[in-house]
Amino acid sequence: MTGEAVVLGLQPARLPSRALAVLIDLVAVWAVYLLITLGLAVATASLDEAAVMAVSVASFLLVLVGAPIAVETLSHGRSLGKLACGLRVVRDDGGPIRFRHALVRGAMGVVEILMTFGVVALVASLVSERGRRLGDVFAGTLVVRERIPAARVLAVPPPPPWLVGRFAGLDLSAVPETLWLEVRQYLTRSRELDPVVGRRLAERLADELVARTGTPPPAGVPADAYLAGVVAERQARDARRAFAPSAAGVVPGAVPPPSVPAASVVGSPVPPVVAPPVVAPPVVAPPVVASPVVASPVVASPVVASPVVASPLGASPAVAPPVGGSSVESGGRATGFAPPA
Repeated sequence: MTGEAVVLGLQPARLPSRALAVLIDLVAVWAVYLLITLGLAVATASLDEAAVMAVSVASFLLVLVGAPIAVETLSHGRSLGKLACGLRVVRDDGGPIRFRHALVRGAMGVVEILMTFGVVALVASLVSERGRRLGDVFAGTLVVRERIPAARVLAVPPPPPWLVGRFAGLDLSAVPETLWLEVRQYLTRSRELDPVVGRRLAERLADELVARTGTPPPAGVPADAYLAGVVAERQARDARRAFAPSAAGVVPGAVPPPSVPAASVVGSPVPPVVAPPVVAPPVVAPPVVASPVVASPVVASPVVASPVVASPLGASPAVAPPVGGSSVESGGRATGFAPPA
């Protein structure tokens, strides 16, 4: 981030959040200082008064002054209170602070915060446009917010349609994450920048991308369009790596089935393996042997004549059923003929 884009890309911290961060830092520092003071009082009980005073002054300078300076230097502007409140100390040009910046802020903090109980720092922060105290003014630093609500995060604008897919063969493995962050921040804030400043920033970022990838942009492509196309290509690759295995139904790390060669899955030029044809053996039906059919003899049952009973005039003669039962039950057929007695 350059100096022209610091105000747009980073939001200065407000007074309540800064006051809370300072309060957390003071509580932590004073707790450590009291513990060390009690330990030194026990350890230096046998020394004279001058030695005890020297040890007390040294512990005061080391704990209350040197410890905050060391913490801000090693953490690049993130103390315990600032880390809890999502704040960070940066330079005026947006870069991380160094030892000299932390030293000036710590030295001025003794006067602003410790000796005047924070009154001077409070007045200076209220008067300053970006909420800076005297230590920030002399050191050339600024306290900004690191955690921004998700609703305020802007999406990266898409590239021009005629640039989609133009950077498919670009090697992006050597581009660091810090450079990707700068490019995304520029693309999301490009409409708010001054045209001249935005063009210079886009050209600088494009030159860094070309130096990392080793491939110059196509002729006639503006720097901002080139940045948008490269970022869109990286997002497309990340999406393919994230969603391609689940969409295709392939579990990452699984062994492919035997019918598909393993080399063809990863894209190596190995000819496919053709399975030999399977010849089914002829099916021979067993011979069918017909069993002989033996006809059972038919025995004719004797016909027994039924007696004739005289019937009155005008009525048909009644035929008595046979002794062995009706003709239907015995299997015979009734003919209505009565043989002579």
